[in-house]
Amino acid sequence: MGAMRILVVGAGAVGGYFGARLMAAGRDVTLLVREGRAAQIREHGLQVISPFGDLHLQPKLVTAAELRANPTPYDLILLSTKAYSLEAAMEDFAPAVGAQTSILPLLNGMRHLEAMEARFGAHAVLGGSTRIVSDMDAEGRIHQLEPLHDVVFGERDKSVTPRIQAIAAALHGANFDDKLAPDVLAFMWQKWVFLAALGGITCLMRGSIGEVAAAPGGLETAAAILDETDAIATANGYPTPQAFLENTRSRVLKKDSPLTASMYRDLERGAAVEADQILGDLIRRGKEKGVAAPLVTAAYAQLSVYSARRSKG
Repeated sequence: MGAMRILVVGAGAVGGYFGARLMAAGRDVTLLVREGRAAQIREHGLQVISPFGDLHLQPKLVTAAELRANPTPYDLILLSTKAYSLEAAMEDFAPAVGAQTSILPLLNGMRHLEAMEARFGAHAVLGGSTRIVSDMDAEGRIHQLEPLHDVVFGERDKSVTPRIQAIAAALHGANFDDKLAPDVLAFMWQKWVFLAALGGITCLMRGSIGEVAAAPGGLETAAAILDETDAIATANGYPTPQAFLENTRSRVLKKDSPLTASMYRDLERGAAVEADQILGDLIRRGKEKGVAAPLVTAAYAQLSVYSARRSKG
């Protein structure tokens, strides 16, 4: 088998970052991008500004129309779109999925797994999670905002297969932290607990963690939201490890912290938010297990009102 052919779906703040790191490490990477982003990259290159070293590359690009006209199976598809764009993304990259293609989604929450299974079959879909704080400016440059960039991945049935070992070899040594996790679903639940807590706190209270902590009752509200997200994970068979829970608690209760959720930043800029995927689906899974989450539900309700107003223009 030759070098693994990797298709990165999207060249935004997450996919563009990891795609650039893999390209810089010599991997065979192609970016699936929209026409506007393709034109931007062709003119200015793919630019990453990072504490781990800046990058300025001219990557291989393909658009959805080009892929439909010339279906080409890839070995690995790295998917990092926003969850609300999943259906459109699947339609775009479907011509790149062959019998031996593995799809590694780095989306938030868990609901995307069911949708991808229905479209491509359970075997094609791996489990995956990432932690990175990055953003893209108006010129298309990707800025890594914190020195954190990890990808956790694995087979969802906990097996260690030849294909996952090959994927591990392809991802390793690309100047980001990579981890082959036998129980990748547990990692995904841990991230979900953190994201739902951080998103619930900052969106419900409309401020940074430090601003919430300074408000009367803010610390108590933040702690209660974290407890709700942890209770739902535990009821679903994925109790949050104590060390991770305490680390999360210290982060979401930290006085003077500028930390905000990406969902809050999207809210503040008037963009679409992943409320259904991060909060709504978590609430649903809690209800199925008899776990109430009144504060998370309040945050979700507020974001639902925002989304409804936004859709009306």
